[in-house]
Amino acid sequence: WVAYGGDYADMAVALGRADGMAAVGGAARYYTEIYDELPGVSVDRDLLDANDPADADMSKEPFYELDGDVHLMDPEMLINWYDWDRADVKEIAENVGPFVGNLIFRREDEWHDYRYYTLYEAFETVAEVFGERERYRAFEALHDEFVAGIRRRLPPADERSNVLLVYEGSDEPEEFSPYRLDDGGTSKKQWRDLGVADALAETGIDGISTTDRGRIDYETMLEIDPDVIMLRAHERKSAAEFRDTVLSFMRDHPVAAELTAVQNGRVYRGGALYQGPILNLFLTERAAKQLYPDEFGEVTGDERLFDRERVARIVAGEVGA
Repeated sequence: WVAYGGDYADMAVALGRADGMAAVGGAARYYTEIYDELPGVSVDRDLLDANDPADADMSKEPFYELDGDVHLMDPEMLINWYDWDRADVKEIAENVGPFVGNLIFRREDEWHDYRYYTLYEAFETVAEVFGERERYRAFEALHDEFVAGIRRRLPPADERSNVLLVYEGSDEPEEFSPYRLDDGGTSKKQWRDLGVADALAETGIDGISTTDRGRIDYETMLEIDPDVIMLRAHERKSAAEFRDTVLSFMRDHPVAAELTAVQNGRVYRGGALYQGPILNLFLTERAAKQLYPDEFGEVTGDERLFDRERVARIVAGEVGA
């Protein structure tokens, strides 16, 4: 299989199909380090880094070389993001392998005028492709128990922090691309499951899309003054490295230092864009700890909110264990 993004790749790994991986487009944003916490679960990182079709701008030629039996990606993404047309999609589907996928990580793109899928709807479709419905059902049960358990421990809605989710890769950020949390995209699933309030609600500020990458600065952020700021594009950093670079810069910035979130040290890494079922468990656990450390413990603490061994057993096919 060939996937685009860590979301669909993570689905295949969850279904016990890591060995079938031929390539993942955008592999740099597929955070495979999480598998280190799951006994027996791994992917070939050298293969990922060597075979990324995005390095060739997702041109058709690598698809012939990779010779995937199935392409886990939305062909409309190839048409709207890259230099493909419908004839190209048909050519690869007929000569190499079919496309199964739907761009689900966000819902702001005007060209996506067809049905979206939730994370688990997309995961179920991939499970049907691989004939792995039992593994899917086991993951679904684990996920539902996990989310229900967290929700039972959340503070009342009027006591929860509001969150501003933004994107900027610099260690010394001055402007940011904002995200809306209410668009239904799977990259924001953890925030919806945790019932947080979107700091952008009723501000008139829209989230980013392929056609609109609006920016906000610290002055605009100060008008919003969120309880918590979640900053994406820093997933390769540890929590300590993030504090020592980005948060340290904000604390020394003449305007950013006035933000309540900065003063309270509540600026955190904002999670991955492309999250599949395994990564979503880790990111939801991390977000719960970031937002409510008094209830769930610090991010670096010992309490685990889901069973790593159980996840590993499902990946291994021990779905009744």
